[in-house]
Order: sequence, then C-alpha cells, then structure tokens
Amino acid sequence: MAVNPLYNAQFIDHAQHPDYKYQMDDPTMSHEGINPSCGDELTFSVRLADDGTIEEAAFVGSGCAISQASADMMSDLMVDKTPQEAIELCELFKRMIRGEETDVEMLEEQLDEAAMLRDIAHMPARVKCAELAWRTLQEMLEENGVAGTMTATVNAACDHDHAHDGEDA
Repeated sequence: MAVNPLYNAQFIDHAQHPDYKYQMDDPTMSHEGINPSCGDELTFSVRLADDGTIEEAAFVGSGCAISQASADMMSDLMVDKTPQEAIELCELFKRMIRGEETDVEMLEEQLDEAAMLRDIAHMPARVKCAELAWRTLQEMLEENGVAGTMTATVNAACDHDHAHDGEDA
C-alpha cells in the first residue's frame, strides 16, 4: 500500500506558521477541545456574519503538529460556510480520517487542503489528534443551537465514535 508523505512543505507550513492561530476579539462563540490521550488542547472560536455564515474562525492552544495543522486547515475551510455546511464538512473529515471515505477526488474538492491528512487513517494513534479541531467546532455549533435538525443524530454518532476511539488509543 502506497502512502503519500504527510509531512510535506504545505503541512509543515500549517503546523509551524498557522494563519488562524490567534485569540479572536469578541467571538460569537468559543469552545474548548481536549484530547486526553496525548494532551493536545485548543479553544476554537468563530464569529458569525449577519447572514449566519462563519465570518471568522480562529483557535488557540497547544498540541502536536498534526492537531495544529489540522486546526489551521479547518479554520481556513470554514470561513464563509453556514453552520450546517461546517458540520457536514466535519462529518466528512471524520469519515476520511477513519478510512471510511476514500474518494480522493471528492475529498480534495470538498475538504481542500485538509484532504492531505487522509493518510492519518493508517495511523490509528494520530486520528484523535487530527480530529480535535473538527470535533470541537462541531460540538460548539451543535451546543449553541446553530446546526439545525441534525444535532441529536450527529451527537449520538459522535459519542459512540469517541468511546470506540478510546479503546484503540
């Protein structure tokens, strides 16, 4: 099985020089995410525009290169998305990172740069690192009631998946 190199120049740039890693002034909402298995932690913030789309996204926190690069890529992707679109992208990313979604063309079209993280599916110990920002954003949008009718279904699936991931780590 051929695995694309994860730690390429584009990945390293997101990890070492993240554009979206800063404390946002006056966010609409913020949410803390923690990966207890490795100690990664971040606080993700968004500001919603008058039309309900995500106008600005940012994060602060510490963690491994994978969690930081993933958070930066996700932040860039979420600007100008509706909360529902953001949740759908979070779900797609989680399916990709677990090896459940493998259509490379579709992943690159929908997830843009974040699709480069697809090979983490071959590194089970790093899945939680890559998912941290995506889980945090999804939880924040759902808990703040901006996600629409999918909230209960997504939360139930999310809780099950986290329990399962804990067994693998």
